[in-house]
Amino acid sequence: MQTNLAPAFKNTPDGLEAEAILRKCVHCGFCTATCPTYQLLGDELDGPRGRIYLIKQVLEGEMPTRKTQLHLDRCLTCRNCETTCPSGVQYGHLVDIGRKIVDERVPRPAGEKALRWALKEGLPSPMFAPAMKLGQAVRGLLPAALQAKVPAPQASGTRPTRSHARKVLMLEGCVQPSMMPNINAATVRVLDAAGIQTLVAAKAGCCGAIKFHLNDHDGGKAEMRRNIDAWWPHVEAGIEAIVMNASGCGVTVKEYGHSLKDDPAYAEKAARISALTRDLSELLPDLVEPLRAQVAAKAGQVAFHPPCTLQHGQQLRGGVEKHLGALGFQIKTATNEAHLCCGSAGTYSVLQPTLAYQLRDRKLGHLNEMVPEVIVSANIGCITHLQSGTATPVRHWVELLDEALQK
Repeated sequence: MQTNLAPAFKNTPDGLEAEAILRKCVHCGFCTATCPTYQLLGDELDGPRGRIYLIKQVLEGEMPTRKTQLHLDRCLTCRNCETTCPSGVQYGHLVDIGRKIVDERVPRPAGEKALRWALKEGLPSPMFAPAMKLGQAVRGLLPAALQAKVPAPQASGTRPTRSHARKVLMLEGCVQPSMMPNINAATVRVLDAAGIQTLVAAKAGCCGAIKFHLNDHDGGKAEMRRNIDAWWPHVEAGIEAIVMNASGCGVTVKEYGHSLKDDPAYAEKAARISALTRDLSELLPDLVEPLRAQVAAKAGQVAFHPPCTLQHGQQLRGGVEKHLGALGFQIKTATNEAHLCCGSAGTYSVLQPTLAYQLRDRKLGHLNEMVPEVIVSANIGCITHLQSGTATPVRHWVELLDEALQK
């Protein structure tokens, strides 16, 4: 697809990147078949092909409207379309650019603007932990919609302190330590049982995804640079990997090299960080043999929901099922629409609740066909969102493995 950039975008980093991405697009429409919002709404402008057309118009100088903004807002950024695309169009990068440009030109209503500001500033803030603790203390009194966003308090147990020759860094995350602290603690215990020591850089925080995907690219990049600075001494010391147990963070950190490619002070370091980053599931092949004699898997069907950030953003498929199966777990994905998003998508379930809950219920319908004793996933957003619609326990797969260790 050819485009003639408007003067405002010619020779700018965003304009040049968008133009390069658009050149790959042949407008075939394969992506519409796997786009969750197109499946729900049936509107071409609520599918990748239509949104690409809208972004192209803006880059060529057409003034965007609230309608343009709405269609871009409805995108989950699940990147299923990238998996489907035969031309390798990097739609996720393009929609980030398009949303940012449209937001600079189309004012939002005051209430919508305030909510988006509260999300991008509040979720990564140190104040999130005490706010979550207060919400959990009065959880029973909260309205149902808010109660769904506040999980019950969770004990995390102790973390081992043994030293091992193999050492990895772990990103704690911004909301995970307050909402579901056992995910991080279970990660440390499982890796320790396999002879891997987990380190945490105290000054590392939010991966940058929340601000970046809410069109505050400068704020998101500032958080990326802070993390790089916090991790760099460990990188220089020869750390084996930077481990992500939230696949949403994983896909963002793996793209630090891309996000900071034009930053002369950080481009090289960011590329190194991206190269070192591993989703926790990528360590599973190394864990099976050391853990085989230590794990006593419980009988019962486990349904696995692979997050979009894992299977589409990071292009990692099948590893969790294969390797947990080798350890004795009966774990399967849904036979229908396992590729589709559950509707969580970071802040999407707050900003687009109607579509998010339709996708959640559609996903749970397929998962419940397996009559599972537990549903597992690999991203806290998916776990929280799915749990709000079912009485079946929804957990991170590493918690299942941690519980099965014969301690």
